[in-house]
Amino acid sequence: MSNPPGEAPRATGTAFESVALLLQGGGALGAYQAGVYQAVVECGIHATWVAGISIGAINSAIIVGNAREKRVDALRAFWELVSDAGDGGWSAWLGQLAGGGDARGLVNQLCAGQILTHGVPGFFGPRFLPPYLSSPGSPAATSWYDTGALRQTLERFVDFDRINARETRFAVGAVNVATGNFAFFDNATDTIRPEHIMASGALPPAFPAVEVDGEFYWDGGLVSNTPLDWVLSAQSDLDTLVLQVDLWPARGTLPRDLAEVATRMKEIQYSSRTRAATDAFRRQQAMKAAFRTLSQQLPDDLAMSEEAKLLIAASDPAVFNIVQLIYHSPTYENQSKDYEFSRRTMEEHWAAGHRDASHALAQPEVTALPADPFAVNVFDFTTRK
Repeated sequence: MSNPPGEAPRATGTAFESVALLLQGGGALGAYQAGVYQAVVECGIHATWVAGISIGAINSAIIVGNAREKRVDALRAFWELVSDAGDGGWSAWLGQLAGGGDARGLVNQLCAGQILTHGVPGFFGPRFLPPYLSSPGSPAATSWYDTGALRQTLERFVDFDRINARETRFAVGAVNVATGNFAFFDNATDTIRPEHIMASGALPPAFPAVEVDGEFYWDGGLVSNTPLDWVLSAQSDLDTLVLQVDLWPARGTLPRDLAEVATRMKEIQYSSRTRAATDAFRRQQAMKAAFRTLSQQLPDDLAMSEEAKLLIAASDPAVFNIVQLIYHSPTYENQSKDYEFSRRTMEEHWAAGHRDASHALAQPEVTALPADPFAVNVFDFTTRK
C-alpha cells in the first residue's frame, strides 16, 4: 500500500491548514460519530479530509456526499432509518421501565436479538435460506445477511458526484480477501462508488465480500479499524488537526464473567491502537526535525545533491494536534452493543458523541498551533483518569 498523496491547504475555521476527521468501525455505535460531527459543525470547524472504516465509512460518505449545510440532517435521517426496527416503540417503553443496570442490559439484548432475527431497515436483512443450503461460492453461501438494501440507502443519502468532485478529501479502508492486504479507496486517486463503501463494511461472516474492479473485499476493521496511519502517512507538510473518533476503547477492566469477556475481546480487537500509531509518528517527526537541523549545517555542494534535496523536501516542518474522542460504554452495554440498533440507544450514542466533542473542542489548547515546528500533541478528554 503506497503512501497517499498530500493535500493543499484549505480554510478550516481554525489556525490549522487541514482538519482530518477519522471515523472508526463499530456498527450501531456509529451514531456516536454523528453526534461528534454535529458538535464539530457547531464549533465552526470544517473538516477538509474525512476517512472511515466500516460504519465510519458510511458516516464519512454521508458527510462528504452532501452539501455542508445538509450534512447533519442527512446523518440524522440515516440514523433514524436504521434505528427504526418496526417494534412499535416497545423497546423504548421497556427501556424506560428498566432504567439502567442489569434490567437495561436485558432490554438491549432483546433489541439486539430482534436485529439478528429481522435485520436493520435500509442496511441488511436475513437470507431466506441458511448459508449451508446455498450454492458454494455464492454470496448466500458465505454470509448470513443480504446487504443489498445498503446500496439503495447509500444512493439515497450520498451524492457520489460530490465526493468525486473532491470538494473534501475522502477515503475508506477495506481488506482484499485474496491477498489479505489492506487497501484504501481515496477520492484523490479513485472514483468512489457505492461498492467502495459497502466493501469497507463487509464484516464476515455476517456480510458477503464486495467486488470492486474484479477484486473482493471485506471490512477494513479485520486489519486496522482506523484510517489514522493512512492520513499520517500522506506526503503533506500541512499543519493538521486530527479528530480521531473511536468506538472501542483500548483500555478496560478485567472481565468478571463470560459476557464481559466477550465484550472486552471486541474492544481489544477493534480498538484503534492510536497510542502506537502516534508514538511511531512522533519518532518520525523527531527524525525530520533532526535532519532539518543537520541540513542547515551541510556544505553547499552536499546540500545541493539530489539525495539531500529529497530529504530536505521530506522534512518540511508541520505540526499536528491529535484529539482522541473515545466512546465509553455504560455498564449495561455488552457484546451486542455494535448491533443493538434501537432508537433509544441510537439517541443516547448520538448525545454522548455531541457531549464529548463539545467538551473537547471547548479546550483552547486543542485548536491552538503548537510552538514546536515538528510537534505532535495528543489530547484525550474522554478517558477518565
